[in-house]
Amino acid sequence: MAVRRVLKMGEPLLREVARPVARFDAALRTLIADMDETMRANHGAGIAAPQVGESLRAVIFELRDNPRYPHIKPVPYTVLVNPVLTPLTDEQDEGWEGCLSVPGMRGLVPRYTRLRYQGFDAAGLPIDRTVDGFHARVVQHEVDHLDGILFPQRVRDLRNFGFEDVLAGQMTPMPD
Repeated sequence: MAVRRVLKMGEPLLREVARPVARFDAALRTLIADMDETMRANHGAGIAAPQVGESLRAVIFELRDNPRYPHIKPVPYTVLVNPVLTPLTDEQDEGWEGCLSVPGMRGLVPRYTRLRYQGFDAAGLPIDRTVDGFHARVVQHEVDHLDGILFPQRVRDLRNFGFEDVLAGQMTPMPD
């Protein structure tokens, strides 16, 4: 296990559509362990394989006792491989997001409020969950990475995008 360098906005790999995972093997488990260490070392709520330099459709996420998101209810630790997202409503809400690949920046991003996600865990066992709130937001954010999309591309009004320290007094906490 190792903390890997997190690629930053502008690096070509972050603009590519990641390849599906074909094998649930030791190499995948090592990648996921490295992603986990990297996410935790950077106080992230999630991380995608492309962010650590691997063009594979794998993400992890979790939220508990995270200083970047002190008002959010916990999201269970999840390894999600080859995900498929299905919005269960047309309703979206806007929430402030940040990203390990866009350090120090925040933006107001619209996301579906309720969705179903399907895929596989690290062992290749199926996952099928229906979620809402921040859990739905974090899944959408991480899966965007697999399609070469970073959150600033989703910000509707660039007046709602800027440096965390400047926006601090303007950002309202995200609901659970």
